[in-house]
Amino acid sequence: MAVKREENPVGSSNNLRGDVLRVLGVLKVATVEQIQQIAAPHLSYRHTDKPTPSKRKQARTASHTGALSDLRKHGLAENGGQLPGGDRLRNLTPMGLKAAARELGRPVGEMGDPARGAGRTGASHPMTVNEAVLALLRPKPKLSELAREPADIRAAAQAAFDAPAGLGTIASYATEVALPATGTWANPGKGGAQADIVITAPEDGVPLLFVEIDNCFESAQVLAAKIDKYMRFCQRKVKDVDGLERPMWRTRWWVPDGRRGDQPHPPLLLVFNRIGPRNPNTVIAQLAELTERHWKGIWYEGGFHMYDGKLPIVVTGMKQLQEHGPAGAVFRRFGRPHNQALLEAIGNPRREAHDAHQQAEYAARRREHQEELRRIAAQHKAEREARRPVCADCGTPFTDERWKTIELAGWSAPRETHPHLCDDCKQRAHAAERQAAQAGPEHQEHDQAVPEQKAGGTWLSRFRG
Repeated sequence: MAVKREENPVGSSNNLRGDVLRVLGVLKVATVEQIQQIAAPHLSYRHTDKPTPSKRKQARTASHTGALSDLRKHGLAENGGQLPGGDRLRNLTPMGLKAAARELGRPVGEMGDPARGAGRTGASHPMTVNEAVLALLRPKPKLSELAREPADIRAAAQAAFDAPAGLGTIASYATEVALPATGTWANPGKGGAQADIVITAPEDGVPLLFVEIDNCFESAQVLAAKIDKYMRFCQRKVKDVDGLERPMWRTRWWVPDGRRGDQPHPPLLLVFNRIGPRNPNTVIAQLAELTERHWKGIWYEGGFHMYDGKLPIVVTGMKQLQEHGPAGAVFRRFGRPHNQALLEAIGNPRREAHDAHQQAEYAARRREHQEELRRIAAQHKAEREARRPVCADCGTPFTDERWKTIELAGWSAPRETHPHLCDDCKQRAHAAERQAAQAGPEHQEHDQAVPEQKAGGTWLSRFRG
C-alpha cells in the first residue's frame, strides 16, 4: 500500500515559504539569519531569554529554517555551502527562481542565475552585498508581534521602529544585474557592467540607483574601469517597442524625465567595506580624479551645476551605512565638499534651491502685479463712481444700465426723453405726461362751449328787447 507523501513535513506556512522565496530571489544566496532579518525583523527581538547567542539565533530562525526545509523537499531551494563562521548558505534552484519570480512579480528573465557554489569561496562579496541591502532597506519590526515581550525589549524595538526609514521593500531590490554595453539583456556582450545591487524605490525618492560594493581589495584603476563600463551602458541607446530610440536602461526601468537641459544618468553608489588591504580614503581620492570626465557638471551663475549626460557618483562606508542608513549624512558625492543624506547626494539641491528661489521671486512679482492691477481697478472704479449721474428729481445715483442708456449715441439709438431722471422718476414723468395729454381735449371743449352761451344770451336779450 502506497504511503501518502506529506506536502510540507516541517509544517511551514505559505507566507513563510513566500518570504524565503522573495528574499532569496533577490539576494541569490543568504544565511537563514539574513532571510529572517529581512522577512521578519520582529523575530530579532524574541527569545532573548535563551542562555547563549547560538541558541537565541536558532530560536529566532527556526521558522524560516523549517520553510527552507520544505522548499528543499520540493526542489526549490538547496544548501549553498558554509561560511567560515559555520553559518550555512542557502540558495534557490532554477525552479525556485521561477517560483520567486512569481512572488516578486518579475519576469523570469530578470531573475538571473542560481548562486550555486558561492560557499566554496567564502562568499565574502555576496555577504557584503546582503549586508548593504539590509543597511539600505532597514526593515522595521512589527510591534504588534512583540506585545508580550519584556519592557526593555519592546523599547528597543520601538527605537528601531522610530528610526529613519530605509528605501523601499525587498521587492525594490535586485542583485547581480547585468548592464550590457553590447548584446541584449538576456545575452549581454563584452564591455558591460554588472551592478551588485539595483534599487527602484520611486515612492522613497529613488527611482533608480546602481550600487557597487567594494571590500577594499581593488585599486582605484580597477574601479575606474568598472565606472567606464557603467558609463558605456548608460550612454547606450536602442530602439524601443514603439520604434523610437531611447537609452537602454529606460526600456527596463522607469525614471521621471529630467528637466530641460539637465538629464543625468542614473546615479551610482559605491559602498566601501574595509576588510581588504587598501585604504578606501586613498582609493576614493584617486577614483574621483580618474573619473572626473564622467561626473563633473557645468557650473551656472545661479550657484548650481547641471549634470546633463553625466554619471552622479556617490561613496560611503559600510559601517556608516549600517549605523545611519540612507537618511544619515554619510554620503559624499564626487565634486562636493561635504557629506549629505543619500537623497541630497544623488539629487541637485542647489538647483532645487535656485529653482525654488526663482519660483518664490516669480510668485512675489505675480502677487505685486496682481495687487497693482487691483489698485488700478479700484482707482478706475472710484473715478467712474465720481462721474456717475444722479437723478435730478430724487437724487438717486443712476444704475449702470440707466447710465449706459443715456450715453447711447448715433442715428440708430432712440432719443432719450428724460436724460436727467432715473428709471423710477422717468416712469412717473411719463405717467404725468400721459395724464396731462388725456386731460387736454376736455379743457379745450369746455373753453369752446362758453363763448356760444354768451353769444346766444346776447342775441336773445336783444330779441326780447
